[in-house]
Amino acid sequence: MIPLSADGPTIRIAAAQIAPVWLDRTATLRKVLDAVSQAADQECSLVAFGEALVPGYPFWLELTDGARFDSPVQKELHAHYAEQAVSLERGDLDDLRQLAADRRVAVALGTIERPLDRGGHSLYCSLVYIDAAGAVRSVHRKLMPTYEERLSWAPGDGHGLRVHPLGPFTVGALNCWENWMPLARASLYALGEDLHVATWPGNQRNTADITRFIARESRSYVVSVSGLLRAADIGDHVPHAQLIRQAAPEWLADGGSCIAGPDGSWVVAPLVHEEQIIVTAIDHRRVLGERQNFDPAGHYGRPDVFHLSVDRRRQATSEFID
Repeated sequence: MIPLSADGPTIRIAAAQIAPVWLDRTATLRKVLDAVSQAADQECSLVAFGEALVPGYPFWLELTDGARFDSPVQKELHAHYAEQAVSLERGDLDDLRQLAADRRVAVALGTIERPLDRGGHSLYCSLVYIDAAGAVRSVHRKLMPTYEERLSWAPGDGHGLRVHPLGPFTVGALNCWENWMPLARASLYALGEDLHVATWPGNQRNTADITRFIARESRSYVVSVSGLLRAADIGDHVPHAQLIRQAAPEWLADGGSCIAGPDGSWVVAPLVHEEQIIVTAIDHRRVLGERQNFDPAGHYGRPDVFHLSVDRRRQATSEFID
């Protein structure tokens, strides 16, 4: 038995498959804090959450004629979404940061961010990484919102394409369909990533294939973590809640969180229709063994033939010189 030691090759990680209190930032963050505490009780070094979990994914867009221009319904829903979005500058994640520090656990959290550095009104699908000292180490704004998401979210930039030490591992993360982007994945491989977090709003159809593919391609552990949402979970505090519920299927997001090993085999197969803190131990020696025959950014790379350039400057619309 390999000991679970901070100095050893094995750590515990958690994928927190939970449902948001949809479009309620404060109530959803309470659930996040509870999940972090549960993971910390099981001696986890990292707990990861789904894409856009706080305050929730914009499922209404495909259910309420979201592309209709100048729609009062869409404006009201978007205004509510903006009010419930996360502002790091305001301190919305301060309680989570304190808990991470108190319990010595890192957190990867999917948020809808309303940042002041882009004027304070546009929304970004942002993956926030908080380390075990409670420091925000990266905020990765989704490079390209997918399909109807572009009606709600602004495109991000490369600033958050970063990795972080986690015991013997190097952890990186991407949002949803970014995980299909070869160059986004390659940028993290080049930084030494060997534990990849893939966040999703939910649904096994997203996670069942790509999780094992990335693990096999990168020879890394891959944690796909999703949210859950049923039509019945849409509360009356949401504008036009009845309209959304009437148009929605029973499950808008059925989960599908899972973990694959560096050989592409399942460590934890996809879990659906259930809130659960999925905890497992991962052994860094498995990464080293699989890298013997393939290392995409190392001995199997060809930098004399291929070269990737990544711009990690935070985008801004203006530069003020006083």
